[in-house]
Amino acid sequence: MLPEELKGTRMSTAENAIERYSRYQRQLGDAQSAHCAIRDVLDRIGDKWSMLMIMELATRSQRFSELHRAIPDISKRMLTQTLRDLERDGLITRHVFPTRPPTVEYRLAPLGQSLLEPMAALVDWADRRYSDIHAARVRFDGAAGGVPR
Repeated sequence: MLPEELKGTRMSTAENAIERYSRYQRQLGDAQSAHCAIRDVLDRIGDKWSMLMIMELATRSQRFSELHRAIPDISKRMLTQTLRDLERDGLITRHVFPTRPPTVEYRLAPLGQSLLEPMAALVDWADRRYSDIHAARVRFDGAAGGVPR
């Protein structure tokens, strides 16, 4: 059963998503669970950097160096790889302009724009629940007493 706060429309949406995920798992079986559509998509957008880049590109197109400045703790190699992966999945587009040296801009593609609303819900949830998560971490770390699990 879902938590009390998910009653009404949200509960039916959450239950619907859980049911779809369960159906995928049953249909695919253990041997092919790695080919689950939900896992495949979440693997991309759930990594450490993709959501940050999508949010950075939500308001305007940006060049590589602008993205690197906006997300300073990402390495250039990881930035390049993440941009390629997002482009491969159709979430962003890469535009090369015939200048010397060539100018390259990255933009959110329509498919990436369609991700903004679900991401906004997750960002809102994280913002509202961060203190609860932080408190849980403190409790967990204090209860462990330094003993590895």
